[in-house]
Amino acid sequence: MSTNTEAATATQIQHTGVDESLIPKTLEGRTVGPIDYMFMWIGDGVNLGNMTLGASLVVAGIATLNLFQTFAAAIIAIGIISTIFALNDRLGYRTGIPYVVQLRMSFGIKGSVISSLLRGIPAIVWYGFQSWIGGTALNEIAKVFTGGAFDNVAVCFVVLQLVQIGLSLYGFHAIKWVESLTSIVIMLALVYVFGVLLTSHSAVIAEKWVHAKGSWGLPFFAFIMMFMGNYAAIFLSAADYSRELKAGISDGKRGFLYFLPILIAYGFVLAIGAMLASATGISNPVKAFAIVVDNSYITVFVSAFIVMGAIAVNMVANIIPPTYVITLITKLKYKVAVTITGLLALGSFPWVLVQDSSAKGLGMFILIYSAFLGPIVSILLIDYYVFRKQKVDIVDLYKENGPYSGYNPAAVLAMLIGAAAAFTKVELAWIIGLVVAGISYYLLTKFAFKDSKFKKGTIFE
Repeated sequence: MSTNTEAATATQIQHTGVDESLIPKTLEGRTVGPIDYMFMWIGDGVNLGNMTLGASLVVAGIATLNLFQTFAAAIIAIGIISTIFALNDRLGYRTGIPYVVQLRMSFGIKGSVISSLLRGIPAIVWYGFQSWIGGTALNEIAKVFTGGAFDNVAVCFVVLQLVQIGLSLYGFHAIKWVESLTSIVIMLALVYVFGVLLTSHSAVIAEKWVHAKGSWGLPFFAFIMMFMGNYAAIFLSAADYSRELKAGISDGKRGFLYFLPILIAYGFVLAIGAMLASATGISNPVKAFAIVVDNSYITVFVSAFIVMGAIAVNMVANIIPPTYVITLITKLKYKVAVTITGLLALGSFPWVLVQDSSAKGLGMFILIYSAFLGPIVSILLIDYYVFRKQKVDIVDLYKENGPYSGYNPAAVLAMLIGAAAAFTKVELAWIIGLVVAGISYYLLTKFAFKDSKFKKGTIFE
């Protein structure tokens, strides 16, 4: 897209009244280079939750997957993740539009409200959850440095939340340097832990994980689905990230920009999680750290890791997407919306979610919303590549009374059909929902609504 064309498009879209943050990013306005982009995904991957996923491979000291099976499953999952990322980020990268506007292409302006909330609400809940975990860790650091004089998790949580709101006011400019800093620091710390595990616990790790028989059955495929589930919400809103990436990067190279950092971060973190569980028999990485790295500063080290990991994950996955949803629905400015997002995270009552008694309910919440994520991304891909042949009039997407006003019944029905099918086998929910919704959307658009002008851009009222 030429500079003159971009300027003309921006002028037309500004007249629709949308906030500046939702207007397509111009090529000159993109500041994130390939290296920064990779650091962003490394920062997102090196966190305690992903380490816990690795530890889950070793139950009561017995490996459900061995070393080879673990990395085989991980590489398969990362390959699928990178492919979907590169496919779904293409519209955002080429045109500069965010995910909430991309949804209008398939669901219509009214229909996109529901599908955008399915991405935004879980992100707000996880924002609060991660922040409370980070606040708890920050409180542990404060206790060490004050000799136990200070002990107030709520205050630390509020402080951390205010810091994150302040950082997110700067948008991707803040994300770029926060992710680069945290990923480097955390990776260096993990390299140290990795060295300790190899030098002091290699025999037991080899016995319980490396030489374990493992399973090529359901546990192997369930792990692939769990792995992909961690990214299901993020690659759904891939346009939110690719629209910030500098121009001139081919589709194949962008796929590499996802594959390499996710492989490095996840591969390393998963391995350390499994190694820690093998060496200690403890699946909780925080407690396992304390045993493996035995020194007086372990509490500060582990707590700092948790705090930085929480900030890194929130900055990438849990702040920007719901902010765009609020901006689009309420017409509020970006900085107001991002502040509201931070305040809404308090409404998720994260101090309740982290309790053992809430674990079952939280798990049910994850299953419910994730069942819709596979169907939505499938619908977006079928629509963009099969029906529209990668040709979309961007200005029309912003017109409240234009061809995308109303909702597309084929997309809404396909999403519901895919989600219903996903609940039949929760261990494979994402892939089932993806396939069923994709087929349903194609058939509904081709036959049930064959007389509509949807393929030309018109959506039913």
